[in-house]
Amino acid sequence: MRDDPRDPRLPTSPGFWRSPLRGPWFTSVLGLVLLAGITVLFVTGLLSYAAYNPNLSPVNDKTPDKGILGFYLFAWPTNPHWLYRLNQGVHVTLGITLIPVLLAKLWSVVPRLFTLPPARSLAHALERVSLLLLVGGGLFEFVTGVLNVQLDYVFPGSFYPLHFYGAWVFFAAFVAHALLKTPTALRNLRGMREEKDDLVSPRPAEPTVSRRGALWFVGGGSLLLFVTTVGQNFGGVLRRTALLAPHGGGEPGSGPNGFQINKTAAYAGIGTAETAEDAWRLVVTGRTGTVRLSRAQLAELPLYSSALPIACVEGWSTPDQWWRGVRLRDLAALVGYEDDPPDVFVESLQRHGAFRKAALRANQVADPRSLLALYVNGEELSPDHGHPARIIVPAAPGVLNTKWVARMTFGDL
Repeated sequence: MRDDPRDPRLPTSPGFWRSPLRGPWFTSVLGLVLLAGITVLFVTGLLSYAAYNPNLSPVNDKTPDKGILGFYLFAWPTNPHWLYRLNQGVHVTLGITLIPVLLAKLWSVVPRLFTLPPARSLAHALERVSLLLLVGGGLFEFVTGVLNVQLDYVFPGSFYPLHFYGAWVFFAAFVAHALLKTPTALRNLRGMREEKDDLVSPRPAEPTVSRRGALWFVGGGSLLLFVTTVGQNFGGVLRRTALLAPHGGGEPGSGPNGFQINKTAAYAGIGTAETAEDAWRLVVTGRTGTVRLSRAQLAELPLYSSALPIACVEGWSTPDQWWRGVRLRDLAALVGYEDDPPDVFVESLQRHGAFRKAALRANQVADPRSLLALYVNGEELSPDHGHPARIIVPAAPGVLNTKWVARMTFGDL
């Protein structure tokens, strides 16, 4: 009968799935690659979240209801200065590189999603639920991550909480699945003969490629995605290979200000009327009161230089640029913090959008490389790079390097 689940014309029948590639060895290889890769993705994702210092200020915390999920948070360091650049480059590049492996793994086990009855026992029911969370969570994390990287995020709600909470759900299911399946996967790889299980078709079709050939195909797809993505973490010729990355290709301009940005001044609504020399003032507030400084007055203070990159959550980064400006610790000293620079709350001229305000920890303020930059690569900041002044801090995510700074409030946050 047509509604018989054993009817080979229905996906509930093992005979419906005829590919000779499916089997425990093929699935085990893909699963062990994902075991290593997804573990690295989860760790680098947690570190990326910690880099925002969400325990410092509600402004930095995009997941205020995280509860015990923030158990591991710590004060993000400033050394080495390329720390966030490396972490986020690995997180995004590896995530994109693993896409063919994830899709191949899902293809290899798809018959199990149609197995009837849905639950043969309580243990089997729990395994099916974990599998549903694993597949759904994995697809959700990869899709939201790719859309965010491509600057084309279309999901309702903020990327940060959705990706954060989704990661915990997915990884919990992933750990449960790994504990159940890793011993079997290792046996399948070590065994001289492959174990037979429900993934092996009872009536396989004629093979058109070997399983090792299929793995080479998957690996080739991953290599192609790696080559066309990884260049966004570098400058020069390598960046031109990042064909699939929004910040790949050539530099966006020439001259000292000719390097990547996320937001232009026009996009942020920043006009010359509020950044002109006679209009703009930096307001610095602290223990001893408030100081208002023009750009010319800032330029008369002791200026220092730092070679630092900009690295963003989307995975792109710039090589080190030479920034010159006033040290944050010196600005803190102007308002009463000569020896013990505290946290600082930074506000931008930008009126709308995320991260127009940001908080920096005391260790970031105290670092002598942390600047309120006025110049880059020997030239005044362009409007798109934050003129009249912007924050630049070693190892901090790009969004914490606030552009178009209007006010800085020093003190415990």
